[in-house]
Amino acid sequence: MTSRGRFAALSLSLLFVFMQVACATREQPATPPPASQPAFPATLTAPDGKQVAIERQPSRIVSLSPTATEVLFAIGAGKQVAAVDDQSNFPPEAPKTALSGFKPNVEAITRHNPDLVVVAGDLNDVVGGLTAVKIPVLLLPTAKNLDEAYAQWTLLGRATGQVSKADDVVRQARDEIKKIVDGTPRKPLKYYHELGPDLFTATSSTFIGRVYGLFGLQNVADPADTPAAGGYPQLGQQALFQANPDLIFLSDTKCCAQSADTVRARPQWQTLSAVQNNRVIALDDDIASRWGPRVVDLVRQVSEAVKG
Repeated sequence: MTSRGRFAALSLSLLFVFMQVACATREQPATPPPASQPAFPATLTAPDGKQVAIERQPSRIVSLSPTATEVLFAIGAGKQVAAVDDQSNFPPEAPKTALSGFKPNVEAITRHNPDLVVVAGDLNDVVGGLTAVKIPVLLLPTAKNLDEAYAQWTLLGRATGQVSKADDVVRQARDEIKKIVDGTPRKPLKYYHELGPDLFTATSSTFIGRVYGLFGLQNVADPADTPAAGGYPQLGQQALFQANPDLIFLSDTKCCAQSADTVRARPQWQTLSAVQNNRVIALDDDIASRWGPRVVDLVRQVSEAVKG
C-alpha cells in the first residue's frame, strides 16, 4: 500500500473511532422509573390489630369522630368526606349532620352511601353492623400519647390515599412540638386540669396528662386515680386545696362556661396559689379533648403558662 493509501486508511479509521465515541457520549433517553405500587386496594392494620380492606380510594367518607374529622381535613381528604357526626365542629366546612358517634345507627350511616366509615368507639356494635353490609370501618380510639396520635394520622393518610400530605402533617407537628418543648424551661410546678366544675379531672396517664408531662409538670390528681376511674377521677375539694396547684387549666370553658373569673368566685378558691397568682388558664374544650393536629396549639398554650 502506498503512503497515500495508508494515510487514507488511517483517516477513515480515526473517523470511525470518533463517530463511535460521539455516539457513546450522546445523551441517552433516561430509563423510566419503575411504576410505583398502587395505593389501592389496601389492607390496613387498625390500632386494635384488626385488618381493614379498602378496595379503592374512598370518595364518600363518614366520620363519627371529631378528631378523625379534623385529621381528614388537615391531610387534604376533606373533599372525600360526605358526612360527619354532630360533634364534629372543626373545621367549619365539615359536612355536619345529625349522625351520632355516641349512639351510632348503622341504618342512618348507610343512608350516606359511605365507602369508608371512621369511628372512635365500637358503640352499638357499629363496627360489626357496618362490616356485615360490607362497608370498611376504621376504629381509631383515643390515643394514649403523641406517638399513637401520629400513627393514627398516618393511617388515615393511607386509608384515603393522602399519604404524602399526612406524612407532612405528622412531621410538622412533631418538629413544632419539639421546638416548643425545648424552648420552655422546666419548672417543678403542680397543676390541676379541670374537666368540669364538679371537679372531674384527668391524670398523668391520659393523653392530655402526657401533654403536660412533656414539660415535667406534676399532676395533683394522680393520687386519686383508681382502676375504675381509668385516669379520670373526681377530686374532693379538700384534696385539691391540700395539693394547692400552681397552675389550673380549664377545659370546661365551652361546656360549662367556666373562666378565671368563675373560678375566683368559688368559695375559698381565692386561697389557692394558682388563683392568687393569676395562673388559671382557659383552654378550648375541643382542642384539649382531641388528639388531632391542633394539639400543637395546646402544647404552645401550656408552654406559655409554664413560662408565666
